[in-house]
Amino acid sequence: MTTKDRLGLILSGASDAGRDHYETALTQFQCYIGDPVASVDAAIKTDPGFVMAHVLKAYLHLMGTEPAALPVARACLADALKGDATPRECGHIAAIDHLIAGRWHAASRVLEDIAINNPSDILALQVGHLIDFFTGRSRLLRDRIARAIGSWDDTMPGYHVMLGMYAFGLEETGHYGRAEAIGRKGVELNPRDGWAQHAVAHVMEMQGRTRDGIAWMTDNADSWSQDSFFSVHNWWHLALYHLENEDINAVLDLYDGPINGGKSGVIMEMIDASALLWRLHLRGIDVGDRWQDLVAKWEPVATAGNYAFNDLHAAMACVGAGKTGLADSILDAQEGAMRRKDDNARFTGDVGNALTKGVLAFGTGDYARTIELLRPVRDSAHQFGGSHAQRDIIDLTLIEASLRGGNQNLARALASERRENRPESPLSLLFARRAEAAGHYKAA
Repeated sequence: MTTKDRLGLILSGASDAGRDHYETALTQFQCYIGDPVASVDAAIKTDPGFVMAHVLKAYLHLMGTEPAALPVARACLADALKGDATPRECGHIAAIDHLIAGRWHAASRVLEDIAINNPSDILALQVGHLIDFFTGRSRLLRDRIARAIGSWDDTMPGYHVMLGMYAFGLEETGHYGRAEAIGRKGVELNPRDGWAQHAVAHVMEMQGRTRDGIAWMTDNADSWSQDSFFSVHNWWHLALYHLENEDINAVLDLYDGPINGGKSGVIMEMIDASALLWRLHLRGIDVGDRWQDLVAKWEPVATAGNYAFNDLHAAMACVGAGKTGLADSILDAQEGAMRRKDDNARFTGDVGNALTKGVLAFGTGDYARTIELLRPVRDSAHQFGGSHAQRDIIDLTLIEASLRGGNQNLARALASERRENRPESPLSLLFARRAEAAGHYKAA
């Protein structure tokens, strides 16, 4: 039994009814809305031998970097292997096998080849794009989509997804004008596309356009936030604009409301919560017992040692809450991770371990040690994933450590660097003034 999807790709083991459930799940995944797991489960219930339904369910669990999701993904892999798959579907199965084993880069290459041969395979493109994000490969984040987008047009279902992904890749490689125009077009085609929405938000963050950013995120907030499992990250972007403008009350309202008000235990959402509280911590702002609440959610997963980017943000929560024992356990887990033979061993050894130790040193007031740990890896930190906006936390911590530690020359140099790179940023001016006051030189 086979059928085809809306773009003409063969779906082995699928009936038309099962395909419809699968297409619903795929659309939900593309826009980060609804419950794609429930929809793909409906496809599997309709057609137990539906290969791509098992593939999609595996990806939905693997793309959250949740340790507890691995057994589900393994079961999906086993079920997918039972089917009579096409070469394209076999490629997806191989990619899942790599991801389960922690071979992120190998999975990325397999998905590259699938999309090169099948440029309308939007699932291969989207999962590959997410892997590029998790592994910090900004050029591929752009070019994976650039290779395929010429085969698409606005009559094809999911075209807005292609635009949103391409916009984000363009933004991460510094093509801000094109990124904004293409991202806006994606949102115009589908206002519920949270990824396209966030691509434009990244542009405005990088350019220090706080007023534009606040307007962009609030003018259509109902469209991108309702029933969305990506909304926390987009609310986080709005909070960053307010933080740049020194509107701390607005930041805390967003944190207590849509960012953490739901008390989510989802790792990606806890990362946003940690990153926002840490930025407030760097500014010396008392956030009350918010750290205690957050670290309690981190505790069950903080020592998984399966993704160094997560470790860093769990460590921030440990510093904020004073959980030195948990912080030590995170470092122990990283030591174990570095002894393995998966890609996270390199993420951790090359970047993550130093950054985690640097954050913990900052927490003890050892600013010289913080600088010693962060400076060597700040230029290569993209290797452990995240976006420029997320990894900005490294520079912010380094600048603050140089200011607090009395390293006046470094503080001046870093403040000048930031002012030149982000001349419209209010925070850049604040750092320049603080460095001026500490070093008695005149900020431009």
